[in-house]
Amino acid sequence: MQADLPEEIEWRREAGQVPYRKALEEMELRNRAIAAGEARELVWLLEHPPVYTAGTSADRSELLDPRFEVVEAGRGGRYTYHGPGQRVGYVLLDLKRRARDVRGFVHALEGWVIATLGDFGVDSWRAPGRIGIWSRDIDGREAKIGAIGVRIRRWVTMHGFSVNLAPDLAHFGGIVPCGISEYGVTSLARLGIELAPEAWDEAMLAHAGDFLAEIASACGETNA
Repeated sequence: MQADLPEEIEWRREAGQVPYRKALEEMELRNRAIAAGEARELVWLLEHPPVYTAGTSADRSELLDPRFEVVEAGRGGRYTYHGPGQRVGYVLLDLKRRARDVRGFVHALEGWVIATLGDFGVDSWRAPGRIGIWSRDIDGREAKIGAIGVRIRRWVTMHGFSVNLAPDLAHFGGIVPCGISEYGVTSLARLGIELAPEAWDEAMLAHAGDFLAEIASACGETNA
């Protein structure tokens, strides 16, 4: 654990798999507790057993082969896949204490993932009009390497991001990932980078200060 991480946030890292429904229930409870001032904010890094999740804009026609459980997630976006080999980050922060700026929060979250990927030699970026984190696949074409999906309730954030370290990419074939059929999905392993979840977590936490500073900067501008 990074020594300089602020203590007002709980930094939780799971070594085992957490069932998606269990994580969703805990997020719901924690969201209410944070909003009520009864719990610390939370950044939670974990992995799920195979599951398809549906966002609030999910189109049933994009669920091509429901080979795994499908869960209504309540986050923004459409269908996505979570499973072994994918690192998921749930970020529950009180924007009343930071910045009531949803776009600014999402932008900072994207930047956090992009900076961490850069530590492992992966060039990644935002793509206008396309949700997620994009990189160059082994065939030279753009492909999604990370997904972003958030929900704001009581001005407390929920959900967050997922990054493909080494999942079975064939499982994305059961859906149209995030409603985008023109582009594929890639992973660090497909790009020739073998990375343990623990190494990913350490790199993410090393960039956490920059992520929080960006939100604090937005907060300062908002309150000015």
